[in-house]
Amino acid sequence: MRLANKVAIVTGAGSGFGEGIAKTFAQQGARVIVADMNATGGQRVVNEIAATGGHAHFVEVNVANDESMGALLRATLEQFGGLDIVINNAGTTHRNRPMLEVDEAEFDRVFAVNVKSIFLSARHFVPHFRSQGGGVFVNIASTAAIRPRPGLVWYNGSKGAVVVMSKTMAAELGPDNIRVNCVNPVVGATALLSEFMGVPDTPENRQKFMATIPLGRFSTPQDVANACLYLASDEAAFITGTCLEVDGGRCV
Repeated sequence: MRLANKVAIVTGAGSGFGEGIAKTFAQQGARVIVADMNATGGQRVVNEIAATGGHAHFVEVNVANDESMGALLRATLEQFGGLDIVINNAGTTHRNRPMLEVDEAEFDRVFAVNVKSIFLSARHFVPHFRSQGGGVFVNIASTAAIRPRPGLVWYNGSKGAVVVMSKTMAAELGPDNIRVNCVNPVVGATALLSEFMGVPDTPENRQKFMATIPLGRFSTPQDVANACLYLASDEAAFITGTCLEVDGGRCV
């Protein structure tokens, strides 16, 4: 059990990468807060974790809202009595299309969910981690941050911000024994796939994107969960400020 006696928050855990992370962490002994805006999906994940003997609790959260993130911390402490790991996984995108066709409301939504959430996470969770002598953040960015595709300009920029913030947080929070790392997945078969591609989700269109990945497939929730598991575990006790590409060679 690589996360025995640990308490972890996973945002966006009601589906996709977050679901995979939450289930893997629970399998490895963590007590997991499944945090999501989607109560139906979040509670389903909790129920499936419980069915396999794991411990999880659902908290509805808006990661772009200060009050909601504060309530997430309070709910975690009330439910499990502590907090050791925060996985900032919740994210969104605008549809793949020319940059000037993305309107201001879409831009604001992408940066609120992908970037402001990291600010609010630090605002609420860093004081708790400092009070107990340490903690772990893993922020889910994207290969878009370092090998951006056309048509996703503003999404790419938001994930670039996550990478830079993660590295800078690591440098500033290191003396507090707070580790901050980043995982950069390549595109996966999640609910956002059609938006990322900008075309219908068909086998032919998937193949066009897979052709840009040397290992010849999309990332899976388990791929991303495995990377997060390592970075969140004590095995990575001397790892901070890194970005781990989970991309089948896309960024080579």
